[in-house]
Amino acid sequence: MTNYKPKDFAELLGVSVKTLQRWDREGTLKVNRTPTDRRYYTYNQYLQFKGIDTENDTRQIVIYARVSTRDQKDDLQDIVSILHVFSCRLYGLRKYKKQIERDEEIAKELQDGNQPN
Repeated sequence: MTNYKPKDFAELLGVSVKTLQRWDREGTLKVNRTPTDRRYYTYNQYLQFKGIDTENDTRQIVIYARVSTRDQKDDLQDIVSILHVFSCRLYGLRKYKKQIERDEEIAKELQDGNQPN
């Protein structure tokens, strides 16, 4: 999760820091605070403010790339190869999904002070 300082978050939204402070007072966009009372914002707050629902998002990711000359065609094949390798890695993790979920359950149980079964 990415955290933003008020200045960076204001630039991301295209508003001033004073506007962010006013929105916090009005309850429009609540700010998070560190233990030392410093303000910060998260990427999820950005998505929420923009009205993007990531949980029910049914959009698909599409990549479009082109080159301007035939000489650059090989540079295109390199990008495609890199994308292929990373997508294979992601899909390769699917077979470990149950084990990853089980590991997360064990970690949560240990944090709660319970012993795993």
